Amino acid sequence: MSRKPARIRIVNLEDGMPTVEEARLRMNYELHKARSEGCAAVKLIHGYGSSGAGGALRMELQKELRRAAAQRSIKAFVPGEDWRVSDETTWALLKRFPEWKKDSDLGRGNKGISVVLL
Repeated sequence: MSRKPARIRIVNLEDGMPTVEEARLRMNYELHKARSEGCAAVKLIHGYGSSGAGGALRMELQKELRRAAAQRSIKAFVPGEDWRVSDETTWALLKRFPEWKKDSDLGRGNKGISVVLL
């Protein structure tokens, strides 16, 4: 019996140059929405600071994601710089969802994203 490919929703949290709090609220909304729609994961685009604002978003949103993973409200999250086959968490996800090996950010060290497993 084959399973349907696991869906990853892509959400650009940088869109509209939000404050950290606006981005945090949108992130939580989008994670909830993706979960209710049956997505397995969300790729968050938060930037990494080249334009100034992305650095604050990246640091604060990843701090929130670490807390959510510790509280088990999300299953896991992988910062973009760790989204590579040599990372233990990423490799476990790719074994479970091999279709994600086609992700354009995999192995690129992209600090501007985070992958969240719901």
